[in-house]
Amino acid sequence: MELSLKRPIVFFDIETTGLNITTDRIVEITLLRIETNGKKSEKNYRINPTIPISPEAKQVHGISDDDVKDKPQFKELAKTLVSFFEGADVAGFNSNKFDIPLLAEEFLRAKVDFDMKNRQFIDVQVIFHKMEQRNLVAAYKFYCHKELTHAHSAKADTLATYEIFKAQLDKYPGLPKNITELSTFSSQYRTADLAGHIIYNDKNVEIFNFGKYKGMPVEEVLLKDSGYFSWILNSQFPLYTKKVLTEIKLRMKNK
Repeated sequence: MELSLKRPIVFFDIETTGLNITTDRIVEITLLRIETNGKKSEKNYRINPTIPISPEAKQVHGISDDDVKDKPQFKELAKTLVSFFEGADVAGFNSNKFDIPLLAEEFLRAKVDFDMKNRQFIDVQVIFHKMEQRNLVAAYKFYCHKELTHAHSAKADTLATYEIFKAQLDKYPGLPKNITELSTFSSQYRTADLAGHIIYNDKNVEIFNFGKYKGMPVEEVLLKDSGYFSWILNSQFPLYTKKVLTEIKLRMKNK
């Protein structure tokens, strides 16, 4: 089944120096853009992360420090990447929990505005886990009846994710057919800050999703414990989490 799109969608995958959204960096990114008329375009970049690649990460994706030492830094590619995402929704595999929050951090460090609020996000892994409970290699074999070669390279994983997503639409007639409903289905909850530290409750109010104030409205916490705001800003939380929290604080002042 081909996608019926009202606006473009970009499938993407990243390989990184490690698994910490706040401190790790992208070393490879592949993007596959699908236009509303079905036309596809693709970009792939190796990136100098400016920090060492952890041995654990290298073991997974096979990219070494030497492989990327002469590649451009993310800040040099940021505007090109933003243009590729222009006007498009976003999809990936485990993207809601990792790829999208880490990508947002990279854009913020590069001081390039990447609008996260007016997009739909499709996490193909969530659809897969809700339906079958397996990983990307198994998903590719199950849905596409092929072995995934070069797994854990950004390009192979991006193209496999796109093929799996189309196969899911064919296999499950009950899945939503529009991107907005698929975005809801492939999300565990609605996040305000991408990383899931601040989420929306059923009344569309931002609440904390961690720590001693988990489940409590952010505005209520900031009113009762003014030091909590400063603690988050001075701790190792993602930049995007801090940005969202600051926006809430400013919104409270303007009420």
